[in-house]
Amino acid sequence: MKQRIISAIIFGAIFIPLVILGKLPFVLLVYVLATVALYELLKMRSIQLVSIPGLISMLVLWIFLIPKQLQNIFGPMHYTKVEFALLAVLLLLTYTVVTKNRFTFDDVSFSIMATLYIGMGFFYFIEIRETAGLMFIFYSLFIVWATDSGAYFIGRAKGKNKLWPDISPNKTVEGFIGGIVCAVIVAIFFALFSLETVSTIRLVIVTVFLSIFGQVGDLVESALKRHYNVKDSGNIMPGHGGILDRFDSLLFVWPILYFILLP
Repeated sequence: MKQRIISAIIFGAIFIPLVILGKLPFVLLVYVLATVALYELLKMRSIQLVSIPGLISMLVLWIFLIPKQLQNIFGPMHYTKVEFALLAVLLLLTYTVVTKNRFTFDDVSFSIMATLYIGMGFFYFIEIRETAGLMFIFYSLFIVWATDSGAYFIGRAKGKNKLWPDISPNKTVEGFIGGIVCAVIVAIFFALFSLETVSTIRLVIVTVFLSIFGQVGDLVESALKRHYNVKDSGNIMPGHGGILDRFDSLLFVWPILYFILLP
């Protein structure tokens, strides 16, 4: 527990000031977090980041993360992010031939999906911070933390019915519901004191969806780790695991928050 607290304090001391500062320092922080998360995910399938498929995936990730206000850099070349991703698919498929199928079609699929999964979540992290403002970032962080804490403590105290034992044996239906309730309580405080531009009813409804999908995001990563027989995605945060372990819920929450609540 002591190690977890120290790691959380150190990470928070770096993460929170850069999120508050915004602009280029914040964007660079997101690039670092996303790159580490991609490294952790590729490593599950024994794909090294410093390899041809790893570097192609990383380059596409970096392109995906470019904020909307900077996307005109593609203007002279007339390429979109989707077209860069399609080019990456062709290059990775070509690599299967070069390696005589040691790098397989399944590896190509995994690399592309890993890039999209990581890239989509962190891209909308940037977009929410830069277009909607800091309060929506804090809202997303606090409802995810409330969901995780509520699910853990209520699950331990009242949990009897397993939620999805084949994926995550310790999660319970009671904890799942408790996490949603705790997130809604936090959302009401934000509606009353910080996000007055959004009606309380609307924010509560949105929060229910975000809390549900945040827990789904956690289950998705649990399924990945169970499939690849990995305990933690990494060890960059002692006591907490890797970046992917810490951001798995948020990778689902940020895109959905942007789609249903923000312009």
